[in-house]
Amino acid sequence: MRSMTGYGRGQSGTNGTQYSVEVNSVNRKQSDVTVTLPRDLAELEPRVRDLINSEISRGRLNVVVAAHACPTSQKVAIDFDLARTYFKAMRDLQTSLGAAGEVNIETVLRAPGVVRVPEESLSTHDAWPHIEEALKEALVQLVAMREIEGKNLAKDLIRRLKTVREALRKIHILHPGVLKKFRQNLKERIEKVGLELPIDDERITKEVIFFADKSDITEELTRLDSHFTQFAHHLRRNEPVGRTLEFMTQEIVRELNTLGSKANDVEISQCVVMCKAEMEKIREQIQNIE
Repeated sequence: MRSMTGYGRGQSGTNGTQYSVEVNSVNRKQSDVTVTLPRDLAELEPRVRDLINSEISRGRLNVVVAAHACPTSQKVAIDFDLARTYFKAMRDLQTSLGAAGEVNIETVLRAPGVVRVPEESLSTHDAWPHIEEALKEALVQLVAMREIEGKNLAKDLIRRLKTVREALRKIHILHPGVLKKFRQNLKERIEKVGLELPIDDERITKEVIFFADKSDITEELTRLDSHFTQFAHHLRRNEPVGRTLEFMTQEIVRELNTLGSKANDVEISQCVVMCKAEMEKIREQIQNIE
């Protein structure tokens, strides 16, 4: 299980040009990849996306590919005609103004455009093997960070699931006593109003049966036990499970809502409220899972 938060960086290149790739990711329900490439290499964007999609299924990713010319490979060009023009113009200006000082080579070299490093166009054919290598390195780092974060999230989710399942075990224990409480309370209410009805009277029996049917939460408890078993199983899977866990969380909350409306018992209702509070925290954490 992986988180959707991570960062990775890779480098590769030749003696002439070094390529670097940085990838960072944050939470997002769907896959959303933004790629920034040097202008000459824009046509490589589909390849970059395909490689990322083969490793990452969910999250917002920002990918920045940069090309850096090695200083030893850079050629310096001097525009001699422009230098002569600057030199002559400076000497003429000095003479015209009668200004003191010297017009030397240093002055001319500082003039705009005299010394320049020509920009060489980047070849997609030559660049792709290096960009691919750097991107793979960055993705390895990114995935490793997402897996570490995913393990931490799994530990927190397992701890919260344990809390919820303990509350459900308590509900299992409390549930059989709900019908007994209702029967006893009904008997006391009848006695309080002065009616002399035997406890096995048909009308009382029908009322008890109706209540038992209305407050029966056996099915909800069984489905919840099954959901939590599956939930724990998915937490141990080494693949994207975020969407599956989101769906299962919705189903668990739905069952808890039904259980809470049928329980007719204060203690059980309190347990359900606690379970729903924990499930809300679980739901928030699942937003971070790939």
